Amino acid sequence: MAIVSPERLQKPDLPSSMRQHLNSFLTFLSVEKGSSGNTVAAYRNDLQQLADFIGTIPGSDGWASVDRTAIQDFILDLKQRGYTETSVARKVAATRSFFAFLSAEGTIADNPTEGLTSPRVGKTLPKAISPNEVDELLEQPARRATPEAKRDRAMLELLYATGMRVTELVSLDVSSITADESNPFVRCMGKGAKERTIPIHDQAFEALTDYLDEGRPVLIRGKNEPALFLNRRGDRLTRQGFWLILKGYARAANLGEDVTPHTLRHSFATHMLRGGMPLRNVQEMLGHANISTTQVYTHLTSEHVREVYEKAHPRSK
Repeated sequence: MAIVSPERLQKPDLPSSMRQHLNSFLTFLSVEKGSSGNTVAAYRNDLQQLADFIGTIPGSDGWASVDRTAIQDFILDLKQRGYTETSVARKVAATRSFFAFLSAEGTIADNPTEGLTSPRVGKTLPKAISPNEVDELLEQPARRATPEAKRDRAMLELLYATGMRVTELVSLDVSSITADESNPFVRCMGKGAKERTIPIHDQAFEALTDYLDEGRPVLIRGKNEPALFLNRRGDRLTRQGFWLILKGYARAANLGEDVTPHTLRHSFATHMLRGGMPLRNVQEMLGHANISTTQVYTHLTSEHVREVYEKAHPRSK
């Protein structure tokens, strides 16, 4: 079968039956599996790309006409167009999940992805910044006294103190915080609609209290908005909004462009393990379903110990 890139042809409209099956799968992900909005959006984009490719194949007639060769051609086309191994692996995983769903629903007689393996992807270790760099980052909003700066300080302190995901952070409501001075904690909803409770240490609690007392009342603008963190219009702050805020402070702290919204989460996990926190406790705070996901941070701490040792005991030449 000839490889024809969808980018080189006008993309046909997706037949209504194919679109209906795709929407049914996305609903299944959201309602039955409890997948996050970001996950559902990623699956939608990946499967739409698959549908566009299938539409360029002469004689294609819905999902039932897709065979193993078509799937393999799709993968090859992705590689030829320069997609990274990680991106290809994600799209293959989405394709396998979708056809497994169609097979289970009886929409297709044979699953063309059965036995299909995903491209091997090397595990990339998360990047963490040092405690001193974290301090410098957290210091940036503390230098100003505006409502936005109080909000930003509370967000950064809370993110680093709890290891929450950014999506979890911006999804918090005021009711998610229990502001008991003797035992403050936050309840956040993680992946798979699993709620977890995380304690808040003193410095983060102080920043959060300052924001709730003096920052949020100014930003709310009289609206009936339950969100904890608000933008200048008094609406819930978005992930994109947080990313822009973080980027500005990282630049001010001379941390470069490598600091991402996940950086504080990675740094939290790395620093907790280096400080002696048990791996299981870190897993619970991060909300990882499997401890193997958390174990990637043990490699980071091992590398750190090795680097410190080698600096203290340089090899003689």
